[in-house]
Amino acid sequence: MRRRSAVEDWWVMLPDTEAAAAVAGRVYREGLRRVPHASGRPWLVGRWDARQEVSARAGEARVVVLGRSSARAPELRRRTERVRGPSDAEGAVAGLAGSFHVLASVGGRVWARGTASTACRLFTTRVDGVPVAAGRADVLAGLSGAGPDLEMLALRLMYPPVTSTVLAERTVWRDVRAVPAQEALVWERDGRRGATARWWRPPEPHLSLGEAAAAVRRALVEAVGTCTAGGGTVSADLSGGLDSTSLCFLAAREAEHLVTVHWEGRDPRNDDALWAERGREALPSATHLHLTGEESPEWFTGVGGLRLASEEPCAWVRDFAKQADLLRRVAAHGSRLHLGGGGGDELFTPFPSCLRDLAGAQPWRVWGRLRHQRHQWRAGRLSVARGVLRRTSYRRWLLDAAEHVDLAPPSGFDGMLGWQPEPRAPCWATVEAVALMREALRSAAANDPEPLAPQRSVHCTLQQVREGGNTVRVMNQTLAGPRVALPYTDDAVVTAALSVRPLEAVRPGAFKPLLGAALTGIVPAHILRRPSKGMYDADFYQALRRHRGQLLGLAEDSLLARAGLIDAERLRGAVHFHAEADALDPLPYTMGCEVWLRSLEGDRPASAPYPPVLPAP
Repeated sequence: MRRRSAVEDWWVMLPDTEAAAAVAGRVYREGLRRVPHASGRPWLVGRWDARQEVSARAGEARVVVLGRSSARAPELRRRTERVRGPSDAEGAVAGLAGSFHVLASVGGRVWARGTASTACRLFTTRVDGVPVAAGRADVLAGLSGAGPDLEMLALRLMYPPVTSTVLAERTVWRDVRAVPAQEALVWERDGRRGATARWWRPPEPHLSLGEAAAAVRRALVEAVGTCTAGGGTVSADLSGGLDSTSLCFLAAREAEHLVTVHWEGRDPRNDDALWAERGREALPSATHLHLTGEESPEWFTGVGGLRLASEEPCAWVRDFAKQADLLRRVAAHGSRLHLGGGGGDELFTPFPSCLRDLAGAQPWRVWGRLRHQRHQWRAGRLSVARGVLRRTSYRRWLLDAAEHVDLAPPSGFDGMLGWQPEPRAPCWATVEAVALMREALRSAAANDPEPLAPQRSVHCTLQQVREGGNTVRVMNQTLAGPRVALPYTDDAVVTAALSVRPLEAVRPGAFKPLLGAALTGIVPAHILRRPSKGMYDADFYQALRRHRGQLLGLAEDSLLARAGLIDAERLRGAVHFHAEADALDPLPYTMGCEVWLRSLEGDRPASAPYPPVLPAP
């Protein structure tokens, strides 16, 4: 199998103008792919796997589906014949499964968007006054000469991250903007009048468990079908958790051959290994790789010397060595695509804030549920009632988050009932970094932004789903070998899972009842009855202890410290003396920012996926 270079995929999109054609001339090189507007001027230029593209033409309409999809050229061509304007492109791709960009040019007018989960994204900037878009922010930074945005880098130090509809438009590159995930970019032919149009909205959570389970089952079967449709060998995580194990059974139904991977956790109380063994027994035709703790790299392995050509910082630098080793092993067994269960926890475990959403409409059910949960939260009746009945707009929540950003993390149910857990600055953030965080959150609030969804619990779920989508996108930019797919972040799966009435998806004594109901008959019943989830705290602390030298080395001569964003001495203290878990939660985010800064060369990625740009004539 041909090994994929981690940085081979990139493209830029241009308006249908002579000035844009001049920009394309500065980018184009022998061997690159080029798709024209109907006028013949360049529209898409770059390098991507032709197997990831399905395109169609009809008159002046061009529609390209770029990514993992169920699209087929003949059907797309028939649908493209009905495209009369840019927004009609959505009709041409309606019902498609997978995770992909939709790019359309209709008489030179452009419609382009990524996914609602951010597994595919769209970015924009101007080059020589010409609007340019791309699927990678660093591509545009390289073309335009943009440098890092330190205020946004300060925000990346916060934990948990904030995906405000306003903040999500900013990137870590100055003057490079992200198109909001739920919106499409619209260009008129002259390229001067750029706008966005809403193409996706979260569903109203109105379906019964049975109705939503049927929708989830259909969406998951189709999502995994886009992974196995290319034939050959695919691989999948078999952690033992319900999310990844379910994907293994779905993939085994259609794949020519399946390879599963399980690596053992360090905590003897973690029963993932037991459930993974039960999964292996029920999948006798698959090849199973079982890695002990000694065979698989620990978290933080090699992080001190890590340099990644990624468009943005990524917290999963903690996992880089482990993921790279995993992909190397499955590639040796012929895998062309690797499936992971990321996103399943977020989709199938509704956040407690759903109780606040429903307190006014269904008080009798909410208070009954609270009686079961308040003991788990170790909270009194009065404080729970006050928390559930409190009404806070998203704007007010952002302002409160700005005021509280340097406080200790909220404890118990107080952190579970808002629009999301309130973000906190790490204890090693400087006063200047905290000030930047506050200013960014206040600025976001000043625009009175809409939340990601009207319901707090759905907003919170989408916030975390988008973190997962962003993660897999950046992973595929940096890891060599087979691509990684997270079917739980496919838009159709997200939409189906969010459609359930929350109190039906959370039942006392049942673990992820929606996923279990969706996969009954596909996953063995005894596996669906798993009541627990494995924990990996022991793995984290052992890795911290064994690789403390590398982490301390990153704190030495830290570029974040030089930029005035962290106090290196406080960071060393937290790492050296193994601070409490809450204090160390932001550590992977800080390490991700430090590694990203060290990977820049002259304010550009050290190993960029785009060719050198010729100077303008």
